[in-house]
Amino acid sequence: MTTERLDAEQVRLNLGTQAIGQRVVCLDRVSSTMDVARSEAEKGAPDGMVVVAEEQTAGRGRFKREWLSPRGEDLLFSVVLRPRLHQMPGVNMAATLAVLHTAEKVAGLAPTLKWPNDVRVDGKKLCGILVEDVLEKGEVRFAIVGVGLNVNMDARRYPEIAETATSLATAAGQRFSRLLVLRTLLQEMDRLYVAMRRGESPYADWRANLETLGKRVQVRWQDTVDEGVASDVDTQGNLVLTKADGTMVTLVAGEVTLQV
Repeated sequence: MTTERLDAEQVRLNLGTQAIGQRVVCLDRVSSTMDVARSEAEKGAPDGMVVVAEEQTAGRGRFKREWLSPRGEDLLFSVVLRPRLHQMPGVNMAATLAVLHTAEKVAGLAPTLKWPNDVRVDGKKLCGILVEDVLEKGEVRFAIVGVGLNVNMDARRYPEIAETATSLATAAGQRFSRLLVLRTLLQEMDRLYVAMRRGESPYADWRANLETLGKRVQVRWQDTVDEGVASDVDTQGNLVLTKADGTMVTLVAGEVTLQV
């Protein structure tokens, strides 16, 4: 089956965004869009520049895990952002919500969020988001948001992710135009990012869509494991965990395992 090839001019045509996607670069094969975007940011790339790739040879997710995606089936892109330091928690929230709202609009799905930024459908991972920033003298020089959204792949063909991953096509029962999905996603991200730059927080929307809250979870971070009930998330995006003895801890990062 032939797949459509993404073209920068088509992506930008009447996109109507204020920041995200004013400059778009579509590449064929790269190590990682994160690496390319970081290089462009170091050279002064504007706020909202988007780097898209058909294929990654060393795509990565959180905790430096490999991100698996067959060529031309999904969306692999990174966005250069230049937020203020106090806006960084909102960057992760806005990016995650942009994917969630895109899946709702384009595919009619009802995704949920697993803290801190997994977008899931029917308990399976639809999208991975990675946020990296570079600080200098207490301010953000730039941030890179990497997005790997499963659009048309059939995860059942890949044993290593067959039980944990899904795609828009699998969940909705039909294939989708990657161009349509990407344009919608950039518009959603722009709307949330511009609002955030105006001082509006995406926190309430992000929190409302978290499936993690109220559930018993196990959170792993490096050599530390914490267990308890996910009681809440604060405005910085940190998870508030209530342990069995009633004590509460605030977790900045980690990998969550939901326990039923």
